[in-house]
Amino acid sequence: MFQQMESNGTQRLHFFSDPETGLKAIIAIHSTVRGPAIGGCRFISYQQEDNAVIDALRLARGMSYKAALAGLPHGGGKAVIIKPENHFNRPALFQAFGRFVNTLNGDYITAMDSGTQVSDMDQINKTTNWVTCTNSIGDPSPMTALGVFEGIKAAVRFKLGRHSLNGIHISLQGLGHVGYEVARLLHQTGAKLTVADINQERALLCEKNFSAQVVEPDDIYAIDADLFCPCGLGAIINDQTIDQFKVSMIAGSANNQLAEEHHGEILAQKGILYAPDFLINAGGLIFVALQYSAQPQAAIRSKVMQISDALKNLFQESSMTGIAVNRIANKKAEEIISAAESMNSAA
Repeated sequence: MFQQMESNGTQRLHFFSDPETGLKAIIAIHSTVRGPAIGGCRFISYQQEDNAVIDALRLARGMSYKAALAGLPHGGGKAVIIKPENHFNRPALFQAFGRFVNTLNGDYITAMDSGTQVSDMDQINKTTNWVTCTNSIGDPSPMTALGVFEGIKAAVRFKLGRHSLNGIHISLQGLGHVGYEVARLLHQTGAKLTVADINQERALLCEKNFSAQVVEPDDIYAIDADLFCPCGLGAIINDQTIDQFKVSMIAGSANNQLAEEHHGEILAQKGILYAPDFLINAGGLIFVALQYSAQPQAAIRSKVMQISDALKNLFQESSMTGIAVNRIANKKAEEIISAAESMNSAA
């Protein structure tokens, strides 16, 4: 475990168990050199507890990189709650999690993520103030989706020279809060959609409302389309899927899309333009961080819209240098964090 933390650059890893509520939670704090760590609380089932630890470590680092590239005064953290297999009291469980967060004295600010909702954040808020995405702040999903939508447009402009998405074929994986909103925005522009989700009802809703073609979840990788938009869980670009892709672009909201960093280089070799996940999906983090600091909506939306220009600059640098986009994005984020470390050491 310590080796995983060291290789990932993670500062701290916290575990909390509350037998009364069934809470088993992990909080990974990757960095606090630029400010308090901020990141969502994931609430899903895990076959093995080790997988939950790996998830927390990888996601926390992604949040640090995301905050750095977005210019936010925060480091990255992530919470993972292992969903109980048996009956549990959801409000009591999240209140217990809030007590856990409170013991960290503001070093970590929690928020919504996969499996959690605004009402859960309200329960957390009963036992700690170090939480955002409460009912008074709102759901970050629309801003995450807006950033992804703008990022898709940037990818299409760069790769295809097209300023319109009308007729562009997009295969979209995952139709949760963010994925469904991305599908709605794409449909409004005239994009052609092929979708997949393990929740068949959500997929059929897209078929009805957005004229989308529905395919089985395992078939989405091999769809012959212009762009693949992953909006589900991570590590979906891996040794098993990478040779199936028949697209020229990948741009979506899922965190940790690359199972390993070298998969980003393989995409580049194949001529597939990749939008680094921690940049294109930063809209949600921008929303929660700026809402938490009471910034106006206009300022939040303006910053989310800047994701498009940031991606364009990365694409151009990758094209000029021949270095894979993910490697450039990682390096830029690490340089920002290192600069903050140096300033703190000199102070």
